Amino acid sequence: MTMVKHQDSNDVKSVEKLAPLNDELNMTSLNDSMNASRSQDDSSAVEAAHARYRYSSSHRLHQVASKTVVSFGPDDPDYPVNWSMKKKAFISVAGIMQVMNSTIGSSLPSGAIPYIAHDFHVTSHEGLVLPISLYIVGYVVGPLFFGPISEAYGRKVPQLIAFLLFNIFTMSCALTTSFTSLLILRLFCGIMASAPIAIVGGLLADIETDPTRRGRVMAYFMATTTFGPVVGPWVSGFVSPINWRLTFWIGLIIAVLTLPFVALMPETYAPVILQQRARRLRKEMGNASILAPLDLENRNLKATLVVNLTRPIRMIFHESIVSLTCLYTSLAYAIFYLYFQAYPMVFQGIYGMSAGVAGLCFLPIGLGSFISCGIFLWYDGFLARAKARGAEWAQIEEYRRLPLACVGGPLYVVSLFWLGWTASANIHWVAPMLSGVVFGIAYMLIFMAMLNYLSDAYAAFAASAQSAASCSRSIFGAVLPLAAKSMFDRLGIHWGCSVLAFVSLGLCVIPFAFIRYGSDIRKNSTFSQYLLQMREAEQRENEARKHDIELQAQAQAEARVQAVARAHMSIKADPAIIVIQTDEKDLEHMATCLRDSSSR
Repeated sequence: MTMVKHQDSNDVKSVEKLAPLNDELNMTSLNDSMNASRSQDDSSAVEAAHARYRYSSSHRLHQVASKTVVSFGPDDPDYPVNWSMKKKAFISVAGIMQVMNSTIGSSLPSGAIPYIAHDFHVTSHEGLVLPISLYIVGYVVGPLFFGPISEAYGRKVPQLIAFLLFNIFTMSCALTTSFTSLLILRLFCGIMASAPIAIVGGLLADIETDPTRRGRVMAYFMATTTFGPVVGPWVSGFVSPINWRLTFWIGLIIAVLTLPFVALMPETYAPVILQQRARRLRKEMGNASILAPLDLENRNLKATLVVNLTRPIRMIFHESIVSLTCLYTSLAYAIFYLYFQAYPMVFQGIYGMSAGVAGLCFLPIGLGSFISCGIFLWYDGFLARAKARGAEWAQIEEYRRLPLACVGGPLYVVSLFWLGWTASANIHWVAPMLSGVVFGIAYMLIFMAMLNYLSDAYAAFAASAQSAASCSRSIFGAVLPLAAKSMFDRLGIHWGCSVLAFVSLGLCVIPFAFIRYGSDIRKNSTFSQYLLQMREAEQRENEARKHDIELQAQAQAEARVQAVARAHMSIKADPAIIVIQTDEKDLEHMATCLRDSSSR
């Protein structure tokens, strides 16, 4: 403690008035000449508040014309990047569980198809593929809506609404009384299930700006997108002989268990968090001019449809990285869902297995997906060590992700040849089944590398980029399985798989091309350059803000020392004092000042 003689009563009132606000805000006025005097008054009041409370701000305000705009400070506790690891882990788990529900639902009817056909008297093979294909068609429609909407209105509300509707439509599938209504409900299930597929990539980018940590979480996210579909066939294969409707009831039980995680997950999209903060401050302060950056945008329906909903399509046509990534991942994804038609032909047709046992043959694909996570983490450590020792190649952006796809591409081709040329009655069933391990590794390495590269290249627009990729691959995934039976009937399993392998071989050069030309492509990318300018402006703003805080702290310390000196000189003359709190550094300054004054 130390003592100060006097403070002006008006200043004290200003401090008292602004004190509660200062615990949340720090105001930086950028007014024109007409508001100069008001700026000086506000600045003096804020300085007085700082002198009393001495807390660095968590966020700040700045003036734009006649509006006061809220923005984040560098250490803002409400900024998702600054959240605790426990909170981030909860969000990641909640997002991954939603994706797990979505992907399990995609393949859930696969083992139930014969029983559904029997109940509803369906004989067309193309019609029997539709319960899965129409669900994938929903993956085409949904991301074009959910991804951009999540960038306009936040992540939580679209995900929660979609997941509630997903639960309702899944229950309706279990209760349906006609094949036509089942197909319609499966389409709506797919549309709602596409929300986490489109949004979770952006959600993970919200909470992790560090590429290494974000990449690791994305790896687990991608593993669930692979493991989920391989669960459906064996669950439905064993349950459907009892009653095919139990398949959908099991899916509903899993979804209901996930619902609390979705409901409790906080909003992670920074612009919407600022919007909520501005709304709260307007109510608390009675100042209608306090806005968030998102409030300054044109938010009418037409602008939202034109700007937000068309962004994924514009990115496909105008961004080479997006379009080529979409092409490659679409083929890989389509072949994966074609396996749900090919595996029954191999393991039930050639080896005479039941639907449930044949469904278990998908599990090596899931095993391969988790092995790929280990490979991803190993490469992450290898890259970090290379950066630490200053390796030139490790400083290139494209080497952070794409080498994994360069490994996964050739392995994908090998797995297709392996399945095609070992699927024979003269060869034990274990041989074609083990091809699934290599397939799962390759599939996941391709997706982890390519989709992580998309998120890195289009950080703020990651949800739109992921929506574009999701939409395009879902089109392939819905259409190609329809041709599976006719292709394998004409070419046989051997050459049918070989054709897919040769096409995959041609497209596996894409990640190699990105490594060679990716930096040049990004330099000529409109979206990438816009994001680079945003990051540079934010960095400059934060550096300026930190510099201002340092200068302010220095000025406050000097003011306290001068106040102590004045108090020491006048305390004998006037004992009327006001006590203020100080920290240890202030006490050291004050003690030094008192010693110097006494010696004089």
